[in-house]
Amino acid sequence: MGEIVKLRPEPRARVRSITEYHPPLGSRDGMRLDFNENTIGCSPAVLEVLGGISAGALTRYPEREPVEALVAGHLGVAAECIALTNGVDEAIHVLFEAFLDAGDELLLPVPTYAMYQVYASMTDARTLTVQAGSDFRFPFEQLIAAITPRTKIVVIANPNSPTGSTASMAQIVAMAEHAPRALILVDEAYFHFHGESVMGLMERLPNLMVARTFSKAFGLAGLRVGALIAAAEHMRWIRRVLSPYSVNQMALSCLPAAIRDTAYLNWYVQEVLAAREEFQAALDAAGMVRWPSRANFVLVRIGAAHAEFVRRMNAHGVMVRDRSSDPGCDGCVRITMGTREQMRIAENALKQVLADLRVGGVMV
Repeated sequence: MGEIVKLRPEPRARVRSITEYHPPLGSRDGMRLDFNENTIGCSPAVLEVLGGISAGALTRYPEREPVEALVAGHLGVAAECIALTNGVDEAIHVLFEAFLDAGDELLLPVPTYAMYQVYASMTDARTLTVQAGSDFRFPFEQLIAAITPRTKIVVIANPNSPTGSTASMAQIVAMAEHAPRALILVDEAYFHFHGESVMGLMERLPNLMVARTFSKAFGLAGLRVGALIAAAEHMRWIRRVLSPYSVNQMALSCLPAAIRDTAYLNWYVQEVLAAREEFQAALDAAGMVRWPSRANFVLVRIGAAHAEFVRRMNAHGVMVRDRSSDPGCDGCVRITMGTREQMRIAENALKQVLADLRVGGVMV
């Protein structure tokens, strides 16, 4: 009797080639300046809604369309031009699934948000990256030069993470006009800290698309809700890929209260912007290399001691994010901006850690 061959189901070859992304979450008991979240919490109005959600409401499948209409009004776009998603991650995923095919190219300036490449690797398209220079400015000329007839999607995080750099409105318009057969996705996750949006240009440039999140300034990262905004002609294909129930009932219940409480949102944003200015001044006074940021974080070059710097900051109760593995970011650490009070605590920890790591003025 011959040898019995054990058969087992195998995943697609494309899935086997995907690099898994494991965010370094784990225990996060300190001051959370590592994931660019709201550092104090969402609007009290949201907590009030959460406390009033009934058991009956949780037995029903979520219905996103009425809330989409409210968010569309908030953003000043037509309801048929917006889809609420399970965070911006789902928006990216469904966009790539709907539009990227074999022979297509996704164009990315790097360093940037890692999940763009992860989701693109699930398709049969090719990803091309354009490395920013040592100043981390938006590599506009290099991106324009890299556009080919195969370019299907260009993704621009604006402001970008982990660098905090931005592309200008003129640069984004020029890219959209230069590549009319490509979709230009502008990920405005950090819009509230930047204050500039290309959303008003989409009627003139229908290949522009915008992603927004309610995880950052609004403080709803745990509810997982984002939005994709695009011309209706594109949204019809997005909706074919998008699950009708991917945004949960709690998120849909809380979102209207979050967007109505503009006073809380504006206060938090202004507090973060003031804290950013103070903290950047403290970094400069300490002789640290950092890059200008238009987001709620600052990228700092620590050098060879980056891992030890992160460990010691954590020991002081301040969690920061090592970004050394990002392209061009060797030795860099990203620090989220909280309130002024929080950042003064972080500044004291920073001074102590730097003093401990420096011998004769040199980082060890």
